[in-house]
Amino acid sequence: MTNEAFPKSWKCRRLTNGTVEVFVTTGVGPRVIGYRLKGRENILGLAPVTESKTSLGTWKAYGGHRLWAAPEVAPRTLAPDNGPLKSVKGGGRQACFIQRVDAAGLEKQIAVVLDRAGSGVTVHHRITNRNQWDIDLAPWALSIMNGGGTVIVPQEPYKSHDEEVLPARQMTLWAYTDLSDRRYAIGPRFLRLSTDSSMKEPTKVGVANKRGWTAYMRGDLLFVKIHSYNLLGTYPDYGCNTEVYTAADFVEVETLGPMARLCPGACAEHTERWHLFSGVPGVFSEEALAGVIGAILRKLQVAV
Repeated sequence: MTNEAFPKSWKCRRLTNGTVEVFVTTGVGPRVIGYRLKGRENILGLAPVTESKTSLGTWKAYGGHRLWAAPEVAPRTLAPDNGPLKSVKGGGRQACFIQRVDAAGLEKQIAVVLDRAGSGVTVHHRITNRNQWDIDLAPWALSIMNGGGTVIVPQEPYKSHDEEVLPARQMTLWAYTDLSDRRYAIGPRFLRLSTDSSMKEPTKVGVANKRGWTAYMRGDLLFVKIHSYNLLGTYPDYGCNTEVYTAADFVEVETLGPMARLCPGACAEHTERWHLFSGVPGVFSEEALAGVIGAILRKLQVAV
């Protein structure tokens, strides 16, 4: 992948540590439009050419990883970001990309820091309220993935009825969610959602994910997002900090921070840690998948 792989008007900035490359747009967005192991395909995906027209203007999808404000409401969520950034600070292994204040009065920024070695990347998100009034929102980090794979969301540890009688987690379903959809595989260890190019109807599910990670497997590549859950926080969408969506080959892996009331000039922040692994064997049973992912997560010091 080179900058030439993206439209020149996006003016992508390349960050690398020799193991992974990250590309971030500066002519629009910002979007983290590329994340790949050197010499391998991009695990992030471009979006279909879609536009959403609102009273604030026309929002365009582009693709890759973006920052939004939850809950999803029009027109605030779809405030356009089609122009160049306000500023870019840094380079090499780390940079901060700051958007101009949008038509909804929000200033969004994404800071990207690559580890000195390996595939690890820290992606820090910040939304600042530039209005003259208070706003309630949660930072919402959405990653459009390269289609053809499976999202993996951990379940809470399974316990028998003799061990535990209280509920263990929240799950949110959208009006268009059908859990009999063949793209879902729900077991005691994982909730999995796969893409299917023949199924254009969208589906989405959200959970209160206390395990601290979400993954996406495509071929022999495994993308892992590490993110927090605040037991004292209030999350949007009936308590979700993790949401996954797919329609045909389009798929998003989303994480959210807790809701916050922002007075003028105040900000809300949310951080993800990304890792990318190659040579991961394709497995289908929950037990085999738990073994593969467990070995990787133990290296990252994260609970399976």
